[in-house]
Amino acid sequence: MLIGELSRRTDVSARSLRYYEAQGLLSAGRGANGYRDYAEEAVVTVTQIRALLRAGLSTEVIAQVLPCARGEGPGFDWCAELREILGGELAVMDDRIEALRLSRGALAGLLTTP
Repeated sequence: MLIGELSRRTDVSARSLRYYEAQGLLSAGRGANGYRDYAEEAVVTVTQIRALLRAGLSTEVIAQVLPCARGEGPGFDWCAELREILGGELAVMDDRIEALRLSRGALAGLLTTP
């Protein structure tokens, strides 16, 4: 399928699809005319990428995780060894949330000082 059709079927812009391809998350063949030609399973791949992006994962982490994602999410069937990667990402997010909470408290304290 051409990029326009994949865009319509997944509700993802052609620009984003080209970005996913540049990041190694999505692949396309090329027709004789040079146009991208995506396989039918690209629809599921794009759906998986979008779910993982919504979860806050970077494209670098998605590149590691995506080969073992089965299904369309959110209930992916993960390869067991990748649970550790996802657990590590969750811990990093928790640390960032805590740091933001502390920074917010400090800023709020400054605002209450006359």
